[in-house]
Amino acid sequence: MIRRVAGRSILSIRTTRTARFGYRRFSTSGEAPSQSFNVSLLGGLTNELDRVAPRFDLQGSQIQVLSTPHEFYETLKAKILRAQTQIYLSTLYIGKTEYELISTIQTALRNQPKLKVSILTDYLRGTRESPDSSCASLLVPLVTEFGTDRVDIRMYHTPNLTGFRKKAIPKRINEGWGLQHMKLYSVDDEVIISGANLSNDYFTNRQDRYHVFSSKEITEYFSSIHHAVCDLSFRVLPSSSDDQTSYLLQWPKSNAAPSPLDDADQFVQRASTILSPLIRPRDGASLKHQEQKTKSVPKDTIVYPLAQLTQLLKPDTSTEHPGITAVLRQLSTPAFTNSAWTFTAGYFNIQPDLRALLLASRGKGTIITASPWANGFYGSKGVSGLLPPAYTLLARRFLESVQGAGKASQIQMKEWRRGTVGQPGGWTYHAKGLWITLPGEENPSITLVGSSNYTKRSYSLDLEINSLVITTNEDLKKRLGAEQEGLQEHARKVGIDDYAKIDRRVGVRVRVAMWIVTLLGGAL
Repeated sequence: MIRRVAGRSILSIRTTRTARFGYRRFSTSGEAPSQSFNVSLLGGLTNELDRVAPRFDLQGSQIQVLSTPHEFYETLKAKILRAQTQIYLSTLYIGKTEYELISTIQTALRNQPKLKVSILTDYLRGTRESPDSSCASLLVPLVTEFGTDRVDIRMYHTPNLTGFRKKAIPKRINEGWGLQHMKLYSVDDEVIISGANLSNDYFTNRQDRYHVFSSKEITEYFSSIHHAVCDLSFRVLPSSSDDQTSYLLQWPKSNAAPSPLDDADQFVQRASTILSPLIRPRDGASLKHQEQKTKSVPKDTIVYPLAQLTQLLKPDTSTEHPGITAVLRQLSTPAFTNSAWTFTAGYFNIQPDLRALLLASRGKGTIITASPWANGFYGSKGVSGLLPPAYTLLARRFLESVQGAGKASQIQMKEWRRGTVGQPGGWTYHAKGLWITLPGEENPSITLVGSSNYTKRSYSLDLEINSLVITTNEDLKKRLGAEQEGLQEHARKVGIDDYAKIDRRVGVRVRVAMWIVTLLGGAL
């Protein structure tokens, strides 16, 4: 039940068991009807999610919501400088000129002799510029100075790009066969879950989302995912050259599987054995152990880590798609008729199942996506420059579907724009996620934050990690509401008529871009 303690709502969870599933139920006795009804809604949802993914119970005060690229960067640097025991960073890439970030890590390592650092990036993106400066050449001096016992640099290579295909596909587009796309930034007992990479634009003028979880249990959980993928990745080592930025990529004998470039099938088989147990719901003994450690502290927030690791799992036991499907399916039930939801993705090419569920929702809905002038590909040379109008076309088709479903008054689309990409003061938009506000409430009780773009590609090619947060903590709900409103500060509503304007018309060349979007699954 929910009770008031010092002005806060405390979620009391009663544990029940069934022969098949161990799960918990929200108790609603003694509450006002609307509040009791909403807690019942949350209880039904968590009962379903308990069967999908691991669950962690904590206080809402253990989650910090950051709002700007600058705040994200300064928070990350400050935490690194205070590191005592461990740093692990999972990202698509670190910008090849991020010398300040590397210097910050060096300072932390010099100040704390027992500190260990583990960095995971993508092989294809991290070496794309080689033999010129690259992510790999930026990172290798850390290994040179501190050794492999303190610094472990790994680069994940997809098993989908091997043999003749790897040799034939140009570097600029080879990412279309799969990437390491998880974004986990952890220092000691805290972890930042985000969609941002580690490069200058993500620290200055590329809008994303960033949630800091101050929880040893959650941090350790994500650490297990990070290190499992590291053990399925190449290690970056200094080469014998006098050039300190020269590197080589080695497949350690201690790795958990053969190299994907040598035996892709065996690589996936071993990866499945390792990763599937990590992402499935925890057993009753693990849940009881967590309860015993934290039972003296009231809990009002639940976190479900959701992972999409399709290319490494046969059969595919990923939890992100089932988890978000379970949430969105609730939106189409009568109980959610007076709810409200906001969905955002910088690259609007939402996976068909999720698209259909949003269209079937009963509450008020808002889509936020990047305007063409805030798209990261705006002004790009070659076929990449055709992608912004391609995403515009996809957005228009979604609005046409909204009208066709008779929901034009219920679901609106907004485009985010802050200046123009490539011009002074211009920003790009890279935020993604979901917020759900329950009937009769002002702020969201549910949010999803992480690396996924919710596209076909996200559910078939890339490695993704997300956190689904469900809370009754009023302060956290207000902060989630402020986050959602803050993203809409630079967003304006668009309709079918807007896409008829001259500057929005798309030509035959966009068909080429559409083919690229289909091939690459909707996002780079």
